[in-house]
Amino acid sequence: EEPLVESGGEMVQPGESLRLSCAASGWEFGGYDMIWLRQVPGKEPEWIASSNPTLYAASIKGRFTISRDNARNILYLQMNKLKPDDTALYCCARVTFSQRFGGGDPEFSYDYRGQGTQVTVSS
Repeated sequence: EEPLVESGGEMVQPGESLRLSCAASGWEFGGYDMIWLRQVPGKEPEWIASSNPTLYAASIKGRFTISRDNARNILYLQMNKLKPDDTALYCCARVTFSQRFGGGDPEFSYDYRGQGTQVTVSS
């Protein structure tokens, strides 16, 4: 059984919304900070949101919302006002270490990472 499995990705038009899910199994979900990453071919994964504390990358702030249901072991990412630049493979990951200096983006280490779900935004 995979420790993290994402779902909900599909092809949508610009301006539309999607909600992604990340189902955790086999470990104590409620005890960990979780993050969403996205990756496009040829580039490094981009951190976009974390759950504890709730933080967002500037590229998605105000449009995406991270949430979690610890009773059901599910992490969510509500994505509104999608843009073509949001096209990517979206993955969730379990954080093992994080640090943040000043007002910059946090840095994370993680152990579990799901296979991802593809989001394509195109007209």
